[in-house]
Amino acid sequence: MAHPDHALWKEGWRANQTPFHLTYVHPLLMRFWAQMGVDKAEGVFVPLCGKSLDVMWLHDQGHQVVGVELSPIAVKALFKAAHLRPQRENYGDLIRWNHRQLTIFCGDFFAMTKADMLAVQVVYDRAALTALPENMREYYVAHLHAILPAECQILLLTVEDLDDEDTASDYMTQSTEISALYSEYFSIELLHAEYHEACMDELGQETAARCVHKAYRLQSMGQ
Repeated sequence: MAHPDHALWKEGWRANQTPFHLTYVHPLLMRFWAQMGVDKAEGVFVPLCGKSLDVMWLHDQGHQVVGVELSPIAVKALFKAAHLRPQRENYGDLIRWNHRQLTIFCGDFFAMTKADMLAVQVVYDRAALTALPENMREYYVAHLHAILPAECQILLLTVEDLDDEDTASDYMTQSTEISALYSEYFSIELLHAEYHEACMDELGQETAARCVHKAYRLQSMGQ
């Protein structure tokens, strides 16, 4: 599904403007992955994966990992950081990068099909949903549900920024947006919510707003 944000996303990677990229494995992934009850033999899908270190952490747990990422620069960087030499092949509208138990499709998430998800039993979404513009999120969730095998589950991590007049206690429950987006297809369990104060630089300028980090467990209700 072509979208103007695609060009901006690719340009961000070309210009190395990727403030969303973490230089560490997300602590909420490590904390809550065991609660998902995922067997090592089960495959994991990571949408809009970038060059996230979370991908290789999941791979190192023994999972077959499937990802999709729009930018070839990010895909190349992911494999390079892991010291892996993938095979590349054209795959419909996508390019498939593969090395044993790690497969990354380079291209548009909306070009992914059910055939690409046959080995997947769980999804790990740290930033895919929140990276998309609001008017694309409903289509993202619907397509994700359409291509996943029945009874898949999702570990969904989100960040909700607070306005000046907001209190943290108002944000410690399940998000109304998450309910609206997912409740048609998935049961929703809020596993965790934690408040983070604003971050300031040495000049007293705010570098990160007050926010609440949340972890959800979503269980598919079938096709």
